[in-house]
Amino acid sequence: MDFSSKLLEQAVDEMSQLPGIGKRTALRLVLHLLRQPEAQTSQLSDALLKLRQNIKLCRNCYNISDTELCEICSNPSRISEIVCVVEDIRDVMAIENTDQYRGHYHVLGGKISPMDGVGPSQLNIKPLIEKVKEGKIEEIIFALSSTLEGDTTNFYIFKQLEGTNVKTSTIARGISVGDELEYADEVTLGRSITNRIPFENSMKG
Repeated sequence: MDFSSKLLEQAVDEMSQLPGIGKRTALRLVLHLLRQPEAQTSQLSDALLKLRQNIKLCRNCYNISDTELCEICSNPSRISEIVCVVEDIRDVMAIENTDQYRGHYHVLGGKISPMDGVGPSQLNIKPLIEKVKEGKIEEIIFALSSTLEGDTTNFYIFKQLEGTNVKTSTIARGISVGDELEYADEVTLGRSITNRIPFENSMKG
């Protein structure tokens, strides 16, 4: 792709680094920004810069937050003794959109995937185990995607919890095997949370 401007080329190259954005789409987006008032482009760049510089991870659940403790963890009406274990922020948003869950979350930051070089030590698993051993959690709901990596991660955490009194459950398989949580419709996902089953039962068959 030939560019008449080095500045344009650099902007397109940077935009194309975003997931799902190829060079042609990146060019279309950059040209769109050029046609907008300069103030609008400045607002976008300022918002992205503030996001990068000021965003935090909740010290309790590792959800993305503006403050040390996210709005969910700091909400006294939420049930802190029930914790839903998810892969990332997108899953928190998907479950929250169902309006069927009133507990807390624990964001792992990924799934165990030896093929990708991701092991248990690279995820937020240890803090979860520590909270359980401190007696702060009564039930853990496994809500990772129904993939090999998701099931491996669930099982690893389950084994780490042996000897504790915590109840473990998993979302009902209204979510198709292989599906990512964020793409499930709200009704199906809500029912999967409400009709969760003991984790041990999910390993049968």
